[in-house]
Amino acid sequence: MGRARGEMTLQFAPPCFKLSSMTQPLALILYKQLLPGSQVVNRLRDMGYRVQVIADPASVVECAEHAKPMLVLADLNCVETATCAALARLRNHEPTRHLPVIGFGGDGKAEVQSAALAAGVTLVVSEAAILHHLPECLDQALRVE
Repeated sequence: MGRARGEMTLQFAPPCFKLSSMTQPLALILYKQLLPGSQVVNRLRDMGYRVQVIADPASVVECAEHAKPMLVLADLNCVETATCAALARLRNHEPTRHLPVIGFGGDGKAEVQSAALAAGVTLVVSEAAILHHLPECLDQALRVE
């Protein structure tokens, strides 16, 4: 039996073809301390995000430009690693300036939180808030203004 004139044939991807890397949003996370960094990574994965960990703040701009994440999260407790300076470079670099950045930690350190906001961090939250309210923090940071 032949096909009718103008009839289209649909072809589907084989069952082994995975779309997960194309359909899961990517989050970059910059942290040095195991807690709460690894807990945030696990929560993001549970929420369906792919996660790329960045250990060196100096590479955050290059990683973000190459990986094209949906957002960046950074542990602000790592003051000695020049995290805020790296985030400022990220926000001032044309190809990455649109990325929302969530800074977490720095609890009780007003100077750290102020430096993060001055660097262009979209949202600064405490360690407890990032763990307990991560979905809400992501929604707020990803909101288009």
